[in-house]
Amino acid sequence: MLDKKRVEEAQANVRNYLNEGLLTKRGFEDIVYNILVNNAKESLETANFLAKNNKSSLWIIVSSYYSMFYIANAALCKLGYKVGDKIPHKVTSDALIVYVKDKLKQSLLEDYEEMKEEALLLAKNKAEGLIEDFDRERGKRGFIQYKTKEPAKISKAETSLKRASEFMFEMEKLISSL
Repeated sequence: MLDKKRVEEAQANVRNYLNEGLLTKRGFEDIVYNILVNNAKESLETANFLAKNNKSSLWIIVSSYYSMFYIANAALCKLGYKVGDKIPHKVTSDALIVYVKDKLKQSLLEDYEEMKEEALLLAKNKAEGLIEDFDRERGKRGFIQYKTKEPAKISKAETSLKRASEFMFEMEKLISSL
């Protein structure tokens, strides 16, 4: 779960990103949105193809992460935000916490409407878990890409692909409701 300190850090960072132009508030840009969604789908398709054909674990992880990165940016775009070129992965991660986490939680609550009391806890945990998965994959991608040998990458690649698929599903559902 995202702890209070991480949420507060993200909130402070997002204020700074907005002041420094690393994150900008704009109107919805259909062309940018469509490119991001297409990139997300292509990245996930690539990860699935590589996994099915027992190819590079590194690129399964990298492609899985990028599917999450692109769909996260599509959600931010749908909300009228554009991530700049400097530290885009960190900016995206923090902006997800600030602008998307609660909307994702609400979207999940609607799915779990019949279990009202239990749904609040489940939705909160799942929303925070999805955002944490993004953070974990961001960190893992760098570590795996530069510091890990191939045999250790295989199980991590399977986890990355599973996380990316779930993240893509939930973000697409959220985006369609925005």
